[in-house]
Formats: sequence, structure tokens, C-alpha cells
Amino acid sequence: MQNDWILDVLADLKSFAAANGLGSLAEQLDDTTLIAAAEIASQREEAQARLNGDRGQLGSDPGGLGRHQRA
Repeated sequence: MQNDWILDVLADLKSFAAANGLGSLAEQLDDTTLIAAAEIASQREEAQARLNGDRGQLGSDPGGLGRHQRA
């Protein structure tokens, strides 16, 4: 829950972009919101697993979310 604020910020940015004729940016922010929500959910699942003692079950996936690639 501590990182949910970023979803609100992204929604505000998307609304601004759409209202100001920045359609491509609005679409990109939509994608960014999906990625942010997935990463936040993943962090919650990992934290819950640690609380339950399931440390070995979850880990970072080198090819998964959170990996940044440069063009």
C-alpha cells in the first residue's frame, strides 16, 4: 500500500496528456501503469511470502518485471 500513490500520479499524468493532445504519451503512461501495478503486486506477494516463511518460493526473475532495457 505504501507505493500505491505512484498509480495515482500516473493516472493524473495520463489524464493531462490525453487532455492536451499527447495521445502517444497517454498510451505509454497506460502501459507504465500496468507495469507499476504488477510490480507493486509482486512486492506485496513477496512480502507476504516472507511473513509466512516461504522465502524459497519467490525470488527475482532476471527476465521478468523490473528489468530495465535500453533501446
